[in-house]
Amino acid sequence: MGNDIIANMITAIRNANLGRAETVEVPATNPTRNIAKILLREGFIESFSEHEENKNSFLIFILKYRGKKRKPYITTLRRISKPGLRIYPNYQEIPRVLGGTGIVTLPTSQGIITDREARQKQVGGEILCYVW
Repeated sequence: MGNDIIANMITAIRNANLGRAETVEVPATNPTRNIAKILLREGFIESFSEHEENKNSFLIFILKYRGKKRKPYITTLRRISKPGLRIYPNYQEIPRVLGGTGIVTLPTSQGIITDREARQKQVGGEILCYVW
């Protein structure tokens, strides 16, 4: 694991989904809290809470599954803009994931928001990840 906290969070959630785990624990930072709020609001996770242990804060995600086979709500979670290659579209160039079914998370001057909110507010930003 490197210094990219968002990529670490995405990888932890992706691995937990593959293993059908109930919870995931990731370090709590402002970007991870904001992405967690978006995932909760869009219905991709059940809930999340913050836990502090020995002066270290962690976010605990409760993942969401459906059906008897426990199919995860998050089918794909992909990091797009990386520390080595940043991608900054304006609001007109923000891609639609699966025709609007998925979401794109973007840090903008108005905070971390989804692609729909960015188009509505007409702000661009860096593409963090795709979720569907």
